[in-house]
Amino acid sequence: MTYYYQHLTLHHDYLIVTNDNGALAFVGSPDAGLAEAGRFGLTSLIDSALAAPAVAGVRALLTGQARRYAGALALTGTAFQQQVWAGLQQIPYGATWTYGQLATAIGRPTAVRAVATAVGKNPAMVVVPCHRVIRSDGQIGQFRGGVAMKRALLVLEAGGVSEF
Repeated sequence: MTYYYQHLTLHHDYLIVTNDNGALAFVGSPDAGLAEAGRFGLTSLIDSALAAPAVAGVRALLTGQARRYAGALALTGTAFQQQVWAGLQQIPYGATWTYGQLATAIGRPTAVRAVATAVGKNPAMVVVPCHRVIRSDGQIGQFRGGVAMKRALLVLEAGGVSEF
């Protein structure tokens, strides 16, 4: 399958990838570039304006102009990963859940580690809000975009000001 991308540049550069229908398939980490998309299996990439609507949607999230991504998603993953990613989208804007709370919410209360692994494989960070999941001890935990970005997203969603 061919995918289309554009770069969203704010204070960092984010790779935004869509499929041929314009559905969002991937949001890259700050300044990570095309190689990161390849690690998610997105190898046939063409720089194209077809990705522009997705870029606008991600920009709206990162600038606090939107609370939810309005476009379609085309995320590739196992059935379990899809279930976890759907669960992530149920976490309210400005809230945080633990991995255990997420596991319980999707009906898999004993699969906390598997849920955490699926969260880490989320191809559409920010859009599918994996940054809203924290450790059970209250620590922020890991994030593909980096801990500083995770903190900044949580501050933004709590009503603060963050720069991306």
